[in-house]
Amino acid sequence: MRMAGKMWAVAMLVAGVAAAPVHAQELSEKATLTFMDYAWSLTPEAFTKPNGETIQIDKTKKDDVMVPLDVAREVIRVGRLSAHAQVCELAQEQVDNHTSLMRRHAETKKWTPQQLVYMNQLHLTTVMLLTGRVKLVEKDGDKEVVISEEKREAQTCTDEQKSKVKELIAAYVATGPALAAATSPAAPAAAAAAAAAAPKE
Repeated sequence: MRMAGKMWAVAMLVAGVAAAPVHAQELSEKATLTFMDYAWSLTPEAFTKPNGETIQIDKTKKDDVMVPLDVAREVIRVGRLSAHAQVCELAQEQVDNHTSLMRRHAETKKWTPQQLVYMNQLHLTTVMLLTGRVKLVEKDGDKEVVISEEKREAQTCTDEQKSKVKELIAAYVATGPALAAATSPAAPAAAAAAAAAAPKE
Protein backbone atom coordinates (compact mmCIF):
# COMPACT_ATOMS: atom_id res chain seq x y z
CA MET A 1 0.00 0.00 0.00
CA ARG A 2 1.33 3.45 -0.89
CA MET A 3 2.03 5.89 1.95
CA ALA A 4 -0.79 8.18 0.81
CA GLY A 5 -3.23 5.29 1.15
CA LYS A 6 -1.92 4.50 4.59
CA MET A 7 -2.27 8.11 5.67
CA TRP A 8 -5.85 8.29 4.53
CA ALA A 9 -6.51 5.03 6.35
CA VAL A 10 -5.05 6.56 9.49
CA ALA A 11 -7.28 9.61 9.09
CA MET A 12 -10.35 7.38 9.03
CA LEU A 13 -9.08 5.35 11.99
CA VAL A 14 -8.42 8.49 14.01
CA ALA A 15 -11.96 9.68 13.46
CA GLY A 16 -13.25 6.37 14.79
CA VAL A 17 -10.85 6.13 17.72
CA ALA A 18 -11.39 9.74 18.77
CA ALA A 19 -15.15 9.26 18.83
CA ALA A 20 -14.97 5.98 20.73
CA PRO A 21 -15.35 5.78 24.50
CA VAL A 22 -12.12 5.78 26.50
CA HIS A 23 -12.71 2.15 27.42
CA ALA A 24 -13.63 1.03 23.88
CA GLN A 25 -12.52 -2.40 22.67
CA GLU A 26 -9.12 -2.92 21.08
CA LEU A 27 -8.30 -1.80 17.56
CA SER A 28 -8.38 -4.45 14.86
CA GLU A 29 -5.14 -5.94 13.59
CA LYS A 30 -5.39 -3.93 10.38
CA ALA A 31 -5.98 -0.67 12.26
CA THR A 32 -3.14 -1.37 14.68
CA LEU A 33 -0.71 -2.10 11.83
CA THR A 34 -1.72 1.15 10.14
CA PHE A 35 -0.99 3.12 13.29
CA MET A 36 2.33 1.29 13.63
CA ASP A 37 3.37 2.09 10.05
CA TYR A 38 2.40 5.71 10.50
CA ALA A 39 4.40 6.03 13.74
CA TRP A 40 7.38 4.36 12.03
CA SER A 41 7.30 6.98 9.28
CA LEU A 42 7.65 9.66 11.98
CA THR A 43 10.29 7.86 14.06
CA PRO A 44 13.58 9.81 14.01
CA GLU A 45 16.89 8.31 12.94
CA ALA A 46 18.43 9.48 16.21
CA PHE A 47 16.97 10.00 19.68
CA THR A 48 18.96 11.91 22.31
CA LYS A 49 18.28 11.02 25.93
CA PRO A 50 18.38 13.68 28.69
CA ASN A 51 21.83 12.42 29.72
CA GLY A 52 23.16 13.25 26.26
CA GLU A 53 23.38 9.66 25.01
CA THR A 54 22.11 9.28 21.45
CA ILE A 55 20.23 6.20 20.27
CA GLN A 56 20.66 5.58 16.55
CA ILE A 57 17.84 3.97 14.58
CA ASP A 58 18.54 2.36 11.22
CA LYS A 59 15.41 3.18 9.21
CA THR A 60 16.32 0.45 6.70
CA LYS A 61 15.81 -2.22 9.39
CA LYS A 62 12.18 -1.73 10.35
CA ASP A 63 11.64 -5.33 11.45
CA ASP A 64 14.37 -5.00 14.08
CA VAL A 65 12.58 -2.06 15.71
CA MET A 66 8.94 -3.12 15.47
CA VAL A 67 7.17 -4.54 18.54
CA PRO A 68 4.55 -7.31 18.71
CA LEU A 69 0.95 -6.47 17.87
CA ASP A 70 -0.29 -6.88 21.45
CA VAL A 71 2.36 -4.46 22.71
CA ALA A 72 1.48 -1.94 20.00
CA ARG A 73 -2.20 -2.20 20.95
CA GLU A 74 -1.31 -1.41 24.56
CA VAL A 75 0.78 1.59 23.53
CA ILE A 76 -2.04 2.93 21.34
CA ARG A 77 -4.58 2.34 24.11
CA VAL A 78 -2.41 4.24 26.59
CA GLY A 79 -1.82 6.94 23.97
CA ARG A 80 -5.57 7.31 23.53
CA LEU A 81 -5.94 7.75 27.29
CA SER A 82 -3.13 10.33 27.28
CA ALA A 83 -4.96 12.22 24.52
CA HIS A 84 -8.13 12.27 26.62
CA ALA A 85 -6.09 13.52 29.58
CA GLN A 86 -4.71 16.34 27.45
CA VAL A 87 -8.17 17.36 26.25
CA CYS A 88 -9.37 17.32 29.87
CA GLU A 89 -6.36 19.43 30.93
CA LEU A 90 -5.02 16.71 33.20
CA ALA A 91 -1.34 17.47 32.58
CA GLN A 92 0.12 15.48 35.48
CA GLU A 93 -2.07 12.48 34.74
CA GLN A 94 -0.98 12.61 31.10
CA VAL A 95 2.70 12.53 32.06
CA ASP A 96 2.13 9.81 34.68
CA ASN A 97 0.25 7.68 32.14
CA HIS A 98 3.09 7.87 29.61
CA THR A 99 5.82 7.39 32.22
CA SER A 100 4.09 4.29 33.57
CA LEU A 101 3.88 2.82 30.07
CA MET A 102 7.56 3.36 29.33
CA ARG A 103 8.85 2.22 32.71
CA ARG A 104 6.91 -1.02 32.77
CA HIS A 105 8.31 -1.96 29.36
CA ALA A 106 11.85 -0.82 30.19
CA GLU A 107 11.86 -2.90 33.37
CA THR A 108 11.07 -6.11 31.50
CA LYS A 109 14.52 -5.87 29.84
CA LYS A 110 12.91 -7.44 26.75
CA TRP A 111 13.28 -4.47 24.43
CA THR A 112 16.22 -2.78 22.75
CA PRO A 113 16.70 0.98 23.21
CA GLN A 114 15.51 1.38 19.61
CA GLN A 115 12.27 -0.48 20.36
CA LEU A 116 11.66 1.68 23.43
CA VAL A 117 12.14 4.79 21.30
CA TYR A 118 9.63 3.39 18.81
CA MET A 119 7.08 2.71 21.58
CA ASN A 120 7.57 6.28 22.75
CA GLN A 121 6.97 7.51 19.20
CA LEU A 122 3.88 5.34 18.74
CA HIS A 123 2.42 6.78 21.95
CA LEU A 124 3.23 10.36 20.95
CA THR A 125 1.91 9.85 17.42
CA THR A 126 -1.37 8.52 18.80
CA VAL A 127 -1.74 11.55 21.07
CA MET A 128 -0.93 13.98 18.27
CA LEU A 129 -3.36 12.33 15.87
CA LEU A 130 -6.23 12.37 18.35
CA THR A 131 -5.63 15.95 19.46
CA GLY A 132 -5.14 17.39 15.97
CA ARG A 133 -1.44 18.20 16.22
CA VAL A 134 -0.77 16.47 12.91
CA LYS A 135 -2.81 16.73 9.74
CA LEU A 136 -2.87 15.48 6.17
CA VAL A 137 -2.04 17.89 3.36
CA GLU A 138 -1.80 17.42 -0.40
CA LYS A 139 1.53 18.18 -2.02
CA ASP A 140 2.49 17.44 -5.62
CA GLY A 141 -0.59 15.25 -6.00
CA ASP A 142 0.25 13.10 -2.98
CA LYS A 143 -0.70 13.25 0.68
CA GLU A 144 1.81 13.87 3.42
CA VAL A 145 1.67 14.45 7.14
CA VAL A 146 2.69 17.75 8.68
CA ILE A 147 2.71 19.18 12.18
CA SER A 148 -0.28 21.49 12.41
CA GLU A 149 0.13 24.88 14.06
CA GLU A 150 -3.28 26.09 12.94
CA LYS A 151 -5.78 27.05 15.58
CA ARG A 152 -8.21 24.18 15.73
CA GLU A 153 -11.66 23.77 17.15
CA ALA A 154 -11.42 23.23 20.89
CA GLN A 155 -12.21 19.72 22.08
CA THR A 156 -14.48 19.51 25.08
CA CYS A 157 -14.35 17.47 28.27
CA THR A 158 -17.23 17.27 30.71
CA ASP A 159 -16.70 16.92 34.46
CA GLU A 160 -17.91 13.33 34.15
CA GLN A 161 -15.40 12.57 31.39
CA LYS A 162 -12.60 14.23 33.32
CA SER A 163 -13.37 12.16 36.39
CA LYS A 164 -13.46 8.97 34.30
CA VAL A 165 -10.10 9.73 32.67
CA LYS A 166 -8.50 10.40 36.06
CA GLU A 167 -9.93 7.13 37.36
CA LEU A 168 -8.68 5.09 34.40
CA ILE A 169 -5.18 6.58 34.53
CA ALA A 170 -4.93 6.05 38.28
CA ALA A 171 -5.92 2.40 37.81
CA TYR A 172 -3.38 1.92 35.01
CA VAL A 173 -0.54 3.58 36.92
CA ALA A 174 -1.35 1.50 40.01
CA THR A 175 -0.65 -1.71 38.08
CA GLY A 176 2.83 -0.58 37.02
CA PRO A 177 6.13 0.29 38.75
CA ALA A 178 6.24 3.12 41.25
CA LEU A 179 6.75 6.35 39.33
CA ALA A 180 9.39 7.57 41.78
CA ALA A 181 11.55 4.52 41.03
CA ALA A 182 13.46 3.11 38.08
CA THR A 183 14.77 4.88 35.02
CA SER A 184 13.70 3.97 31.51
CA PRO A 185 15.94 4.60 28.48
CA ALA A 186 13.05 6.41 26.84
CA ALA A 187 10.82 7.34 29.77
CA PRO A 188 12.55 10.69 30.49
CA ALA A 189 10.87 11.85 27.29
CA ALA A 190 7.50 11.70 29.04
CA ALA A 191 7.40 15.35 29.95
CA ALA A 192 8.82 16.38 26.58
CA ALA A 193 6.28 14.24 24.76
CA ALA A 194 3.44 15.75 26.73
CA ALA A 195 4.74 19.24 26.06
CA ALA A 196 5.18 18.57 22.35
CA ALA A 197 1.62 17.35 22.04
CA ALA A 198 0.15 20.11 24.15
CA PRO A 199 -1.87 22.75 22.34
CA LYS A 200 -0.14 26.05 21.61
CA GLU A 201 -1.60 29.28 22.96
